[in-house]
Amino acid sequence: MKEDTSQKQEQKKAVALKYTPGEAEAPVVVAKGNGTLADSILEKAREHGVPIQEDAALVEVLSKLDLDTQIPPELYQLVAEVLTFVYQAEQKAKVYTLPE
Repeated sequence: MKEDTSQKQEQKKAVALKYTPGEAEAPVVVAKGNGTLADSILEKAREHGVPIQEDAALVEVLSKLDLDTQIPPELYQLVAEVLTFVYQAEQKAKVYTLPE
């Protein structure tokens, strides 16, 4: 008997946000995608040293937003937690970087 492989497997999703204080009121969705596009987004983030936070529920909600759209106020708290993670990761990286 063969295993039924017709069920759709869960595809990887990724969403990239950009936030520059003073430029916009809230973070903006600058990239999003599924499958291989999600892999490309994650690869670009790694290449540029952008910290990656995994949160499937938040990605699901953010992926429904249009590109170049600011996140809605209902998501401020959740995204603030992600930005805090990013800031802390950057600070730790600075501590572990040896001077030239």
